[in-house]
Amino acid sequence: MHLSPEEIANEALALPSEARARLADRLVESLDPAEGGDISQLWLREARRRIDEVRAGEVKTVAADEALARVREAIAR
Repeated sequence: MHLSPEEIANEALALPSEARARLADRLVESLDPAEGGDISQLWLREARRRIDEVRAGEVKTVAADEALARVREAIAR
């Protein structure tokens, strides 16, 4: 029996977060390397956009310690 992509996604979303992270890593690693170049370009564009926002004062940065504390707090919930 074959599951549809939507059914697979629903099953994957029911997994614990650590299992979902491992699955996501495996899926990303399985992508065609040629597609990886496109993804790299998109991330580069996103990084540049974020740098421009910080330099323009549109967003404020957060210290790494504070950011990690926020992430840990969110995960603990």
